Amino acid sequence: MKTMLIAHSPDADDIFMYYAIKFGWVGRPNTLFDNLPLDIETLNVEALKGTYDISAISFALYPHIAHEYALLRTAVSFGSGYGPKLIRKATTTLKRSFKVALSGKYTTNALLFRIAYPHAKIVYMNFLEIEQAIIDGTVDAGVLIHESILGYDESLVVERELWDIWCELSGGHLPLPLGGMAIRRSLPLTSALSYEATLTKAVQVARDHKGLLSKMLLERSLVRIDGTTLEKYLELYANDESISLSDLQFDAINTLFDIGYKHHFFEHLHDARDFCLPHEYTALRYT
Repeated sequence: MKTMLIAHSPDADDIFMYYAIKFGWVGRPNTLFDNLPLDIETLNVEALKGTYDISAISFALYPHIAHEYALLRTAVSFGSGYGPKLIRKATTTLKRSFKVALSGKYTTNALLFRIAYPHAKIVYMNFLEIEQAIIDGTVDAGVLIHESILGYDESLVVERELWDIWCELSGGHLPLPLGGMAIRRSLPLTSALSYEATLTKAVQVARDHKGLLSKMLLERSLVRIDGTTLEKYLELYANDESISLSDLQFDAINTLFDIGYKHHFFEHLHDARDFCLPHEYTALRYT
């Protein structure tokens, strides 16, 4: 039996998309799956080190690891009319060089924010600490991600939606690429394809049995939010569009890569389609 560790973020959408495997509803022959929840920037940094074979990442990180990891087509999270929010106290007026908390240097929200606010003074911290840092006055503002966008202290207001920044930079017709999964290229290709198929099935099964799976997650305190919020959150970030990348989503990822390249965040321009696992390999192998 081989043990395969899946590293993912602790937010509800990643947990939802993985736990069909954890609960034994989906599996792979001769494989024991285990999971490790870590905040998204920790996952990004560990991906730069090549720590985990399969890991959730921010799409904005991917060009930095493209030669070591392939993109998986499944367990993806996009925004469509929504996304991370730049938050401040209602009583605060932001100056040109305001101090802001972001969830990590390699996150998609950080890339968009840094383009839109080049003079801001950035502090990176765990995404769970950002709201309190704004309330305490440690920072002037912060970008909330994950479940935090659905509810925050009444003293805080939205300065700007990062969705609006994305629309200005991308042309306004594409979903916002936030997070996906990557798999180490050193794994045998047949195994990598099998892992991707297993993860894809897990997301499909999760969606097919959303009510039961959500109930089990809530009963076991595996998510940080209540049932009503979970229902809303999953429709945002773990929906039917999360099962497998569509052409529109590929176009969105490539647009993100193009924006990052033009603003000197990436050394090379990438086409996401060229960095996915070749599904045609299995058929060709036996012809």
